[in-house]
Order: sequence, then C-alpha cells, then structure tokens
Amino acid sequence: MCCMKRVCNGCAVAAAKRGMTDCPFCRAPTPDESQALAMIRKRVAAGDPMAIWNLGSQYCFGQCGLEKDMTRAVELYERAAELGEKEAHYNLGVLYAKGAADVEKDTTKAFRHNEAAAMSGHVSARYNLGYMECEDGNYDLSLQHLMISANLGHDNSMNNLKPALLDGLVTKADYAAALRGYQSAIEEMSSPDRDHAKALARTL
Repeated sequence: MCCMKRVCNGCAVAAAKRGMTDCPFCRAPTPDESQALAMIRKRVAAGDPMAIWNLGSQYCFGQCGLEKDMTRAVELYERAAELGEKEAHYNLGVLYAKGAADVEKDTTKAFRHNEAAAMSGHVSARYNLGYMECEDGNYDLSLQHLMISANLGHDNSMNNLKPALLDGLVTKADYAAALRGYQSAIEEMSSPDRDHAKALARTL
C-alpha cells in the first residue's frame, strides 16, 4: 500500500515466517485500513498507475472502508489501463467478458483489454484470449494463445491442450514442446513458500 511496489505471494509468506511485517521495499509499517486508503490516494494524486488500479480494486470489492461501487471501479481501471497498468487491463477484460453490476457485457472491449494485458506479459489474460478465440470458432488462434500461456506455466492452458491433442488439433511435437516449457516454468517458479501461498489461496 505504501510505495505500490509488487511482492510475490511466496515472498510475502517468507517474510511473515520471519516476523517481517514491514514493507520489504520502503520498510514502512503495515498500515490499518484508513492509513492504507490515505497512502493509496496519495499515490493516485501523483498519477501512479498501480495506485489507481489499486483504488479501483478497493471500490470493486468494497475494501479499505469503501462501499462497493463498480462504476467508480471501472472508471479507475480505465484510467490505470490508459497509463499502461496491465492488471487494470486484465480486470477490465474479465468484467466486460462476463458483465457485472453496473458493467454491461461487451466482448469487443473484453478482447481489447485482455489483448493489451497479454501483450504486457499477463499470462491469465493470454489464456482468456485463447478461450475467447475458441468461443468464436477460431481454433488455430486459440491454440496459439494456449501454447504461449502453457509455456509460461499456466495450469488451465496446459490442461486444455491435452484434449486438443486427443482431438488431433495439436501435434504430438507441439504438445511435447508446450509440456517441456510448462514444466520448466513451474520448476523455475517453484519454492516451498510459493507452494504454501498457493495452498493458502485455495482455502480462501
């Protein structure tokens, strides 16, 4: 909340195990809700894209003492997306794909935002593109997206390639290459603390 820098969940678990509750970047103490909101708003005023996205998320989920307000959330996500924040593009892609309270379903906007997020390296957005292309009957494009995201360690992408192999839509060579890339990515990202963080996330 303080300096708006990201830390992976595994690192957060590792820090908690060591009793380190301060920000690992700027060493600011863990704020309460009102302090956190003030910190976010300060960074928003400075034009920080991640802070703008963060404030949008607080409105989206009704956190930090704010009432849930999807209209305001989308406004902030759109502003952050214009400044290049990939998480904002991803959130907008999800919201427009499904539609939500005060958010009208718009598959064109959903595709555009997922594409922007994917181009910035957002793996789940890449998977979403694969899903959307499949829904539109563009199977070759769908598989291209799934191959990319599988190579980056995305579980659902790899799982969806197996039935494609059985249906003859993916060659054995391409599937094997995707599997090697997937396994390599998983090994590279694996650690006891990250595994612990994933297990905790599944219980929420």
